[in-house]
Amino acid sequence: MTDQERRFERGMAVRRSVLGDAHVDRAEASKTVFDEDFQRFITEGAWGSVWSRPGLTNRERSLVTIALLAALGHDEEVAMHVRATANTGANADEIKEVLMHVAVYAGVPAANRAFKIAKKALAEI
Repeated sequence: MTDQERRFERGMAVRRSVLGDAHVDRAEASKTVFDEDFQRFITEGAWGSVWSRPGLTNRERSLVTIALLAALGHDEEVAMHVRATANTGANADEIKEVLMHVAVYAGVPAANRAFKIAKKALAEI
C-alpha cells in the first residue's frame, strides 16, 4: 500500500468516526467524475493528514474547526461540524465558549449567525 493509499484509508476512518457513516455514505454516493478528485483530496488532506495527527483530540479539533468555520461564515460546514460533536465529545457549553471567542476575534455578526446555526444543529442531535 502506498503512502497516499494509507492516508486515504486513515482519512476515511477518521472522517467516518467524526461525521458518521450516514454522512460519508451520502457524500460518497453523490460524488461524480467532476468532484471525485476533490473528495479524495479532502479525505487525504483534511482527514488523513490533519485530523489524524496526534497533537489534538478529535474533541479539540472539532471545537477549533467550529470556531474557524464560524469566523469565515461557512454556515453549512458550521452546522455539519456542530452535529458531528455528537461523535467527537464536544458539548454545547464548549461550543458556546468557542463562539464567544468568535465574537471577540472575528466579530459579533459572525458569532450571531453561528449561534443561530449551532442552536438549530444542536436541536437536531
